[in-house]
Order: sequence, then C-alpha cells, then structure tokens
Amino acid sequence: MMPTVNSAAVTRVIAYFESLTPQSVGELGAYYEAQARFKDPFNDVQGVAAIRHIFIHMFETLEAPRFVITGQVVQDRQCFLTWEFRFRFKSFSRASEQTIHGGSHLLFSEQGLITLHRDYWDAAEELYEKLPWLGALMRWLKKRASS
Repeated sequence: MMPTVNSAAVTRVIAYFESLTPQSVGELGAYYEAQARFKDPFNDVQGVAAIRHIFIHMFETLEAPRFVITGQVVQDRQCFLTWEFRFRFKSFSRASEQTIHGGSHLLFSEQGLITLHRDYWDAAEELYEKLPWLGALMRWLKKRASS
C-alpha cells in the first residue's frame, strides 16, 4: 500500500495556487520536487525552472489570472483538484472575465512535494471557442460533429 500524503501538504498547495502572484512564482521550488513534471494541453516539461516559466508566461500574457479550487479528492500520495481558472485577455474583451474549468492530478513525494502535476481541461471548449477569430469556427465544427 502506498503511503498517504499528509493532508497539510494538499492544503498548503491549494493555498499557494489560490494566492499565486507574479512574485510568488519564485517560491515554486518549495512546492515542487526539483525534477517534477508538468503537463497540460499545451506543455509537457520537467524541472522547477521549466514549470516556473509556464506560470511566468501566464502572468505576462493574461490579465489578473487566478485559480479557484472547487473540489479535492485525496488518496494515498496523490490528489485530484477541480478548479476554475479565471482571467481576462489582455488583447481583447478586457472587461469580460473568462473562466476555464479543469482538474489537476498531483502526485506527491514522501516529503510532500509535487512530483507530477497533470492538468486536464478541454482547450477547444474552454479556450478556443472564446477567441473571436477562432470561436465561430470551433462552434461551427462542434455543431457539425454533433448528431
């Protein structure tokens, strides 16, 4: 049987992500193992520096990005978090807050550090359909594919 992750480690990670700022991205090494892997629909990287770059890029390209954790399931040394990622586009629809719904599967080391962070969300529905120049095409394709 796999050892159980300390629930304090999960609570600590949730608090970090919900209060993430451009300044606190530098503290990523306190939450991730040095060679941790991060994967989402756009990235597949390994190491704290590469993961940090993804979050820095998020703050550079989006207005007021933030995570709201809406649920959690903890089992052994892993957890699954459901979340809402809220932000505004910098280049258009700046007044309109966008929301992406997704989930993160996290694996923890015995020390309570993240060794694997895998995000699951539907890029087509949650992002592409919201883009003015691509959204109409994505909605048309979705309508054509459905019965």
